[in-house]
Amino acid sequence: MAKQREKLLCLIAVVGLLAGCGKFFPKKPVKEVPKVESQVQEVKGTVIARVNNQPITLEGLNEEVENYNKYVPADRPEGKIDTRDKKLTYLKNELIRRSLLAQVAADRGLDKKEELQKALNNLKQNLLVAELVKSETENIEATSTEIEDYYNQYKEQLKEPEERRIREIVVVAENDARDVLIELLKGADFAALAQMRSISASAKNGGDLGYIKKGLKSPQFDEVAFSLTLEAGRTSNYFKGPEGYYILKLEAKRESKAKSLSELWDDIKNGLRFLKQQKKIEELISKLSADARIEVFESAVK
Repeated sequence: MAKQREKLLCLIAVVGLLAGCGKFFPKKPVKEVPKVESQVQEVKGTVIARVNNQPITLEGLNEEVENYNKYVPADRPEGKIDTRDKKLTYLKNELIRRSLLAQVAADRGLDKKEELQKALNNLKQNLLVAELVKSETENIEATSTEIEDYYNQYKEQLKEPEERRIREIVVVAENDARDVLIELLKGADFAALAQMRSISASAKNGGDLGYIKKGLKSPQFDEVAFSLTLEAGRTSNYFKGPEGYYILKLEAKRESKAKSLSELWDDIKNGLRFLKQQKKIEELISKLSADARIEVFESAVK
């Protein structure tokens, strides 16, 4: 019993010694874990998601969807994001995933890389220029008088060009062209000969190119096909062209005709507005250049 009491007193003494000897055995300072303060951003719009407290808005989603749909081919309308379910899929698979990756990149300091900073600065500069041009030119319009004057001044140039329905036979050698021409002069059918002898892709259609305008092929071709002496139903002499030797037949003509002012109104209006906008920006650049100090070190350009 005495031994048990002795052990108990020793244990109490040790505990007391340890409790009072902090100065001899100081405690290691506990490292405080800093609290991550959630940065609350001021949001304009309807918040539809948050990624680590970074908001994504309905307006931002709709803007992205609109831009995405602009690049969907017209012959693949099913590729457009045009339903609520497709929007939700785009939100989860694109915007949220992108936000996660962007946040990790920023945490790793990748946004501080020199080449990225240069790219961001260039992008910022381009966006600023676009915004300035927009603010300087958005109120510029072409007046009705300007549109009418332009139409009256350039009415002849604004005509629809003449169209001609042409058939062709194309062969490799001049001797072949001469033989084909002789057969045609004897009364052979042009379309049948084109199918048998022509090396052009139009051969399967009897050489028929349909109604064409100038500029479809070469200057030599236009010179013959749109010759004033070539009449409907007549065949040309053979001539040298890009693919070989050609013989043409004029099937029919569509004469050039003037378009009405109402038909051309929007095109003229947009064209004049663009020219006036360009002029405004050039005037602004000239003024800024005159007031600025610009140095060009041409010898440094290698």
